[in-house]
Amino acid sequence: MTIPEFSPTQPVILGFDPGRDKCGLAVMGVDRQLYYHEVVPADGAIAAISSLRQKYPISLLVMGDQTTAKRWKQKLARELTNSLNIILIDERYTTLEARDRYWQMYPPKGLTRLLPRGMRQPPRPIDDIVAILLIERYLNRLTNYEV
Repeated sequence: MTIPEFSPTQPVILGFDPGRDKCGLAVMGVDRQLYYHEVVPADGAIAAISSLRQKYPISLLVMGDQTTAKRWKQKLARELTNSLNIILIDERYTTLEARDRYWQMYPPKGLTRLLPRGMRQPPRPIDDIVAILLIERYLNRLTNYEV
């Protein structure tokens, strides 16, 4: 999958799936154009976020609200040079959803195609795809508000 060149006319959101060992990162425009996604070691996440902030005009960070969220939110507030608005998003079921999304983004090839969908395991960590889903959940919440 080729990721388009960044166009600075659109605001972008950083998705962050925090973890103890590894973290998922994604950068997406409010137009849902995906510009970047990667899984990074947890001990390199702050540096990766700082680097992404130099490359993209990130105004908001959305992150999962589960296991390590409170600790990561404090760490981000303490260690990022410029403060960043952080919004916690419900991340229930994102891992299952991310597995399905992985196969949409990278259709199975060879013998993997013959396995039933529920038995396919992505060949790499999918925390970055969880970060994509967190951004999408945030954007959906903005556009599907109830009156």
